[in-house]
Amino acid sequence: MKISYKNNKLEKALANDKELIKTYGELAKKIKQRLKELKGADSLLVISQLPALRLHPYKGNRIGEWSVDIKDNWRIIFEIAQDPIPKQENGGVNLILITAIEIVSVEDPH
Repeated sequence: MKISYKNNKLEKALANDKELIKTYGELAKKIKQRLKELKGADSLLVISQLPALRLHPYKGNRIGEWSVDIKDNWRIIFEIAQDPIPKQENGGVNLILITAIEIVSVEDPH
């Protein structure tokens, strides 16, 4: 899957091992694992089939954002980076056609 980042600061923090540890401490190893899983997936459908990642869309004021679990309450928050977003006939997102995401943040949204 193609991954882009909301801004250069976030990309620097997530793409460099030293910065990853400096920014996220003990979460760094798990974040790196999740990023590898995201990059290695052909589509979001593959990610949806990995129960540990718990892929889910947000609702309310965060509609359009999705997340995967890192550890405890920590999540990688992203948006689908395709325009238009591929839809199914029932109006849902067609996960098999989603091949590009933009990481918005790494946070505890709770």
